[in-house]
Amino acid sequence: MSNTAGMPATRVLVITVSDRAASGAREDRSGPRLAELFAEAGYDTTGPLLVTDGVEPVAEALRTGIADGFGLVVTTGGTGVSPRDFTPEATRSFVTRELTGVADHLRREGARHTPLAALTRGIVGVADGATPEDTGTLLVNLPGSLKGVEQSMEALAPLLPHILSQIHGWDH
Repeated sequence: MSNTAGMPATRVLVITVSDRAASGAREDRSGPRLAELFAEAGYDTTGPLLVTDGVEPVAEALRTGIADGFGLVVTTGGTGVSPRDFTPEATRSFVTRELTGVADHLRREGARHTPLAALTRGIVGVADGATPEDTGTLLVNLPGSLKGVEQSMEALAPLLPHILSQIHGWDH
């Protein structure tokens, strides 16, 4: 299946970042919903993978997703200002080209629904491959709430075909 006309399907890894969900103390609702939205959009989707908050658990999950050749790795959770919210910091360590406009767009669209969207520190960027022949991986941090995921996907989905095409050189 292809998520853009004539292009191979992008493999998507969904990662839920939450101490409570990873420990089983709370049901993960945002990760399964995010995976469902990507699958409905025609993406070859894996996850959600549950990890605890903090730099190292998130970095390890991202490292694995990149190494396993996922074209898009999307996190949900860990983007706020709680003491263990370090998803953006873990993500930034892999980003070679940050897409600040896309992250700003997600916050702006979220703010149409709640002023709390301004609190998300999520980033969007490309983790480039080791050589020019290697395609990069798009990394996206989304909020951890169910509504935040749904609203972010409404804003992100129309941009993804073009972004992924650019990263993979499909339109050049």
